[in-house]
Amino acid sequence: MPDWTYHPLRGIAAAMLGEGRSRHLALRALAAVGSLPGGARLIAQGLGHLHPHPSLAGTVSGVLVRARVGVVVPPSAARAAVRAMAPLGAGLIEVAPVTSEDVPEVRRAAAGRRVPVVVRTDEPWVAEAVKGHVDAVLGPDPDLVRTCSPSVDDAARVLADPRKTVLATPAVLIEAGPGWFARVIEAATPAEAPPRLRALGADPRRWPGWWWGVLMGAGVIAFALGAAVVTLGPILLWYDRDFLGAGPYHLHAISHRLPGFLQHDRITLAGSMVAIGVLYAGIAAGGLRRRWPWARRAYLVSGAIGFLSWFSFAGFGFLEPVHAAATVVLLPMFLLATRRTAGPPRWRVLPEGPERLRRRALTGQLLMVVTGFGLLIGGIVVSAVGLTEVFVPSDLEFLGADPDAMRAANPRLLPFIAHDRVTFGGALVAAGAAITLLSMWAWRRGEAWLWWVLAVAGAAGFLPAVVVHGAIGYVDLWHLAPVFLGMALTVTALALARPYLCARAEAVLSPPRSARSRSRAVPPPR
Repeated sequence: MPDWTYHPLRGIAAAMLGEGRSRHLALRALAAVGSLPGGARLIAQGLGHLHPHPSLAGTVSGVLVRARVGVVVPPSAARAAVRAMAPLGAGLIEVAPVTSEDVPEVRRAAAGRRVPVVVRTDEPWVAEAVKGHVDAVLGPDPDLVRTCSPSVDDAARVLADPRKTVLATPAVLIEAGPGWFARVIEAATPAEAPPRLRALGADPRRWPGWWWGVLMGAGVIAFALGAAVVTLGPILLWYDRDFLGAGPYHLHAISHRLPGFLQHDRITLAGSMVAIGVLYAGIAAGGLRRRWPWARRAYLVSGAIGFLSWFSFAGFGFLEPVHAAATVVLLPMFLLATRRTAGPPRWRVLPEGPERLRRRALTGQLLMVVTGFGLLIGGIVVSAVGLTEVFVPSDLEFLGADPDAMRAANPRLLPFIAHDRVTFGGALVAAGAAITLLSMWAWRRGEAWLWWVLAVAGAAGFLPAVVVHGAIGYVDLWHLAPVFLGMALTVTALALARPYLCARAEAVLSPPRSARSRSRAVPPPR
């Protein structure tokens, strides 16, 4: 489980199940998922954990490890820990202290391991009994640092020495949460400064992917604002009239509220598209530019959903020229933004601040993930309605007309409205996916850009929906309840997280330059 569920829900789980039992069940659940085919990858990718930088590789008692950070566990928890800790970022599992009674359990735990498992014991014959089943039996080693402190900064400073390996005790993970490994790895990763805008140059052939991502976000915003202007003015463009064989006057004759209803659909869609543009520009400038591994995945997932929804015209026989032009312009930008690029990390990790602010921000993170996921589900529901019934009961009550009468008045009217609804549903899914993934993966101290991106995107998505409903008199509270709930969750989440996300520090935690140069090569086995 991630920190954003572990800490906010920890007290509730402890009250319901007991503290020890709740921790045990959480570990067993992670172990069960990690044991499934592809389960470990699902946990690691789902939590946004990155591959450790080569400078963090090393050896422990002659055993090569990908990350010099791990955990010490008792034999009773070894089997579950071996399957659960590796996907969370642990590069080494130490089982200690091992006695004669623990030998069978240690053997079972080490079977099928994905990271090295080592043991520590004071009994020579126990060492012989497990020697062929684990990667190493440890003796005294001054380069192994077993820490009881949850401090990420302290662990990162230790890892700046390429000879050192940090092992966390169970108390560290209980206090800090299962995201401790990833936070330590990020803090200990050597990084360069991100590029500045003036370094781009004038030749588009040399522009990096992140800049194309920013331009795509700006393009989405521009097209959305243009659509909003049209909706507030003529409502229908020439190709809309050609498809319907009618203009706003004829729509008014079918139902005097129908033009306003179309405006409400399209203004809400335009607001969602502005939010998507803000999210994409933010992911590009704050994530891709700094080469965060999660950024390309978030951009790719949300963008693919958005473009696929734009091709919904095929199911309705209604091809919008402006829509097609937007796809032609933006799709190459999307492909250029999401192309794979190699290079050193360019992120920064601020030193730790007050733990109470982090805990509060984790509650905000959970609320923001719930908001994004709610938008995603809402988008699926809207698309399903558009593909089937087209209207919900409150729509028909507002319009004062039934679908059969509208179909009889204009056979193309319902497919026209359904097209708008499916497009809006796809936009909600794309925005929800971007918000969910950003909230899951980008939530770090000092990432003020994330706070502003979520705030602006939330305002752009929610406020036009509320305003246009009020302007046309469509004020069914049950219909608007999801909007108000999303606004409340977003405001609460950002209020809780602001001191953490917008924190500033005088110094950035980064390994010393000498340590970086020494860490480029993995030390030979000792």
